[in-house]
Amino acid sequence: MTQNNQQSGAAGSATFAGSDSRRYNYFDSQGKRATLYEDVTVDVQPDPTRHLLQGWIMSFADGQPTYSDKVTALKSSDWHVFRAPDQEWSRTHYQRQSHIENTIKMVVENARSDGAPGRFDPGWVSVLQDQFGALKHAEFGLGVALMKAQRDGMTQMINNTILTNASYKLRLAQDITLYLGDIGLDIAVDGDAGKKAWLENTAWQGVRKVVEAILAATDHLEIYFAVNVVFEALVGELFRNGFIMRAGPVHNDFVTPAVVSAASSDYRQNLANTLTLLQMLVNDVKHGDANKKTMTGWLEKYVPLCTEAVGRLKAVWILQANGDLKFDNVAAEAKHRFNDILAEIQISLPKGATL
Repeated sequence: MTQNNQQSGAAGSATFAGSDSRRYNYFDSQGKRATLYEDVTVDVQPDPTRHLLQGWIMSFADGQPTYSDKVTALKSSDWHVFRAPDQEWSRTHYQRQSHIENTIKMVVENARSDGAPGRFDPGWVSVLQDQFGALKHAEFGLGVALMKAQRDGMTQMINNTILTNASYKLRLAQDITLYLGDIGLDIAVDGDAGKKAWLENTAWQGVRKVVEAILAATDHLEIYFAVNVVFEALVGELFRNGFIMRAGPVHNDFVTPAVVSAASSDYRQNLANTLTLLQMLVNDVKHGDANKKTMTGWLEKYVPLCTEAVGRLKAVWILQANGDLKFDNVAAEAKHRFNDILAEIQISLPKGATL
């Protein structure tokens, strides 16, 4: 009997953790007992290196198997070690999204019933329709990039965390669209202004350039890294928290900051997941040094793009009347946050790179 026939005949008969237990624990849990997240997530995605001794039964036309670690430049001795800190899976994800949507709906409905949009400063309404309206296109682009990326994850845990990240970005793009439409029932809001700004306003062309670069990437972990380590730290949070949330109240707008605030919670959750995965990879005994080198190469690609985007966005700050809201101060906070993130994954800015 050939080795291949032996493997085929042994399909599904691999010895695995807990195979002799009546509790059916076929994987090693992270803690003393498996969590519900682990029960419904670990090994949901098959892997011939663990339990399928016969190998993949389907491959792409070029011979690449159903899932392959060759689709990313980063390497791991064991992809299955990763557990997302948020322990989010389909049920908990739907529950969280539903809670956020219901909260935003309540906030907007209450604000409209009280006539709040009518008290927005007229100049601020223009900022919302143009600049906030442009943001939804960036969020949508990043959501699409992450949606594409999640398919190549080597485990269901990795797929889940990238997919939920995509879902949060797409939800925010939708929230902005619906919100501007809702307040547009009470005040004059040009629904096409955001798209025009995204395509034509020089302040947004740097952001558009980096989003399109991320969309063009083919390495799923490069996309995940570029979005959460670089773009969100330097650009996304800069605009959402450093501009919209701080400038809104000065212009009699307490509604828009409430709508966009969920994105801050989203990012904290997505960043924690990202750092946990990247820390696993940089601390890998066999591949850690090579992984750090790869990530440094990604910094060389995306830091200049994001730095250009930040420089162009500076023009937006002069459109609001909060004299205490200085662009340079907000940008300094973003740089500090970015450097803290790099320290968490034990990499530094490449030589010659500046923020």
